[in-house]
Amino acid sequence: MKIFVFDLLPYGEHLDHLKVDNELPYPLARQYCDPAVAARTYQEHLEAWEEIDRLGYDGLGFNEHHTSPYGLMNSPNLMASAAAQRTKRCKLLIYANLLPLHQPLRLAEELAMLDCMSNGRIISGFARGIPREYAVHSVAMSESRERFEEAYEIITRAWREDVFSFEGKFSSYKDIALWPRPLQQPGPPVWIPVTSSRESLEWAAARDIPITAGGPTPGVRADSIRYYAKCLAERGKRVTPDHISLPALTYVADSKQQAIDEYAPYHLYFNRTLYSHGNVTENSVNRNSGYVSATSTDYVSAENKKAAERSRDSFRKMTIDDVTQQAQTMPWGTADEVAQRLIDMAEKNGAGTLLLSMNRGAMPHDMFMNQIRRFAKEVLPILQAHEVKVSPFAETADA
Repeated sequence: MKIFVFDLLPYGEHLDHLKVDNELPYPLARQYCDPAVAARTYQEHLEAWEEIDRLGYDGLGFNEHHTSPYGLMNSPNLMASAAAQRTKRCKLLIYANLLPLHQPLRLAEELAMLDCMSNGRIISGFARGIPREYAVHSVAMSESRERFEEAYEIITRAWREDVFSFEGKFSSYKDIALWPRPLQQPGPPVWIPVTSSRESLEWAAARDIPITAGGPTPGVRADSIRYYAKCLAERGKRVTPDHISLPALTYVADSKQQAIDEYAPYHLYFNRTLYSHGNVTENSVNRNSGYVSATSTDYVSAENKKAAERSRDSFRKMTIDDVTQQAQTMPWGTADEVAQRLIDMAEKNGAGTLLLSMNRGAMPHDMFMNQIRRFAKEVLPILQAHEVKVSPFAETADA
């Protein structure tokens, strides 16, 4: 298996004391962001990324978010540029550039530069983003999918074609020859993160693009992979472990209880304070804006429908008892338990790659570094020695 560390790079201090009526104010004004804390946060995470590379992890993932302490990577390409100079061997998963919000030719150019600067280590993730970002950039949410699909065509044609022209609804170009070209030809691998949208699964399958199944529960994730496999089969393709990556929240300790005691406070802060800051997660609300369709979760099985609706109460009102209960089946605990749970998760979903979060909720830097090192010593060799050979969804998709 391939093991990536996925880093949200949250602002390095907790801000619970600013909450009003159990809600972190949005927008969070200038006086609450200490530039010195931001500078320290960047330096600490870049140090962690160097260690991830040195210790032999297969890759490093990071994303794009705006105007929130949830994550300080407004430009994932700037972070990739820094990472390219601080690391030597691990893949750099930009997960993801939010295509509807940006000028697509500029993204094609930057990604080509980054692929050259990293000596061909870029994996280019493309996503639509969350509702908060559309308000920030004054982009209509109802245009999200059209903008995404048009930008994808422009970027990949810019990489692939000698000279291209394009007349679209949102962007037009004439006689463009990209310089430089990506080192990986015809371009960096493209991955797509999917929460639960039927249209995204169908779109990725139609182009044989690997996905990360990031639904809110294991059941929703399994439903998403099953439907994606079905869509691939309808196009004459067969789902393989190379098609699927899975996110996982891990913590290695001497016992399950120690893992809960040490990690739960940061997990709670992430869920109760950061996760929905300035954002709407409910599909019922996002359908009204045109961001998701009325049928976006029709494929989800009946027992997982409620989870697929992504109610904010499920995380804003999370308690330590909830975390303790969830942790019983999560990869938290001894190295042996963490390794086995991750292998079982990968096998059950047919995933050849895991994206591991080790520092949810602005964990102190020394704790994050300790987890990177302890996991690398006690768990990473076991996972990298394990091969997921087939997807359990391949046979059912073919039937």
